[in-house]
Amino acid sequence: MKRVSEHIPGYSYGAAAVAKSPVSTLDLEKLKTSAGFTEEDQRYLQLAGEVLTGQTKQIVDHWRSGIIASIPNLARHSRSPEGAPIPEYLAKSNLRFEQWILDTCLRPYDQDWINYQQEIALRHTSAKKNQVDGVQSTPFVPLRDVMTFVAVMNETIKPYLAARGSSAEEVAKMHLAWCKSIQMQLALWIGPYGDTRQPPTEW
Repeated sequence: MKRVSEHIPGYSYGAAAVAKSPVSTLDLEKLKTSAGFTEEDQRYLQLAGEVLTGQTKQIVDHWRSGIIASIPNLARHSRSPEGAPIPEYLAKSNLRFEQWILDTCLRPYDQDWINYQQEIALRHTSAKKNQVDGVQSTPFVPLRDVMTFVAVMNETIKPYLAARGSSAEEVAKMHLAWCKSIQMQLALWIGPYGDTRQPPTEW
């Protein structure tokens, strides 16, 4: 499996410490059907991973520095409660963000993948946010912010999919496969937010 760095702080994909999700691989197959995610989409998502390899830092810098940094209600989630930058926190989470791009495209969608979607979501809720990096920042990222920023990620990934000379048809199919995957991931992220132990304000 391709990695953006030999050492990615806090990245625990497939580790025993990652709790098993109540969502099974059979449940995921049903999600794939609901999203219209086909074997062709899987092939084009794999192609997207090859195309995006080597571009992940540029993409995440675009999202974080070029977009999120200019939106106060989003930027605050990687800053201190007083609004001060936390450079080490940003650097570590950026590496995980980069790896997420490759995991989206290149990992098999098995139980480990499902489990890590739950872990990603938990790290955005008050259950686990800030714990991995031992920082003081906002206690959670509202699900509504996560959901709406998905639209930005889906739109802005397109130029990167086209950057390696793929045909317009290939780019369109890679982009469609990417969007379907993100929609499925979003469905999985909602679960931890819906846990009744989480404050309803985290929506």
